[in-house]
Amino acid sequence: MAINLQKGQRISLEKSNGAKLQSVCVGINWGAIEKKALFGLSKTKEAVDLDASCALYNEQKQVLEVIYFGNLHSKNYAVKHSGDDRTGDVGGDDGLDNEVITIDFSGLDANVSYVAFVLNSFKGQDFGTIPFASIRIYEGTPSRVTEVFAKYDIAHESAFSGHVSMVMGVFYKKNGEWKFNAIGEPTKDKKLQETVNTVTQNYL
Repeated sequence: MAINLQKGQRISLEKSNGAKLQSVCVGINWGAIEKKALFGLSKTKEAVDLDASCALYNEQKQVLEVIYFGNLHSKNYAVKHSGDDRTGDVGGDDGLDNEVITIDFSGLDANVSYVAFVLNSFKGQDFGTIPFASIRIYEGTPSRVTEVFAKYDIAHESAFSGHVSMVMGVFYKKNGEWKFNAIGEPTKDKKLQETVNTVTQNYL
């Protein structure tokens, strides 16, 4: 598999040895915003609440389920969310993902044809104001990264400045095989529901 896909690239999830990739994680790591206090006496930290979410669609591009901080797993537990992180790393980058969504392709309902991942800034904090915010989509589990195949740096890529939502990527089923489309594009949306609607209209 290709590592660090560029935006718009598509790959098959079949591994080089012919085996099919089963478990994929989408991990988000970000930091709290550092603010200078009055008169430069000290610095304060402003909590940052980014939310990773996942929408499942059928072949007709109808939303079946949305997994997010208020609904931490799909009905059959094939998709799981690690839980809501409302602050980000306050003490600097610890290198660990603050939120992780895990998907087990073998456990997905047969009528699921698209799995879309989106990111929203819950309090409307501009991606460009966050000191660091990275996304990685990888084979493995939350505690074991086997191979990373897409990475985005939304805090330092100018395209994300001025935005509070984005589409990370879409897994889609074609001829019974799962493939991945690395999207990595900001949207003009403010809320999760709006972002899901944008995915439905433009990215499936």
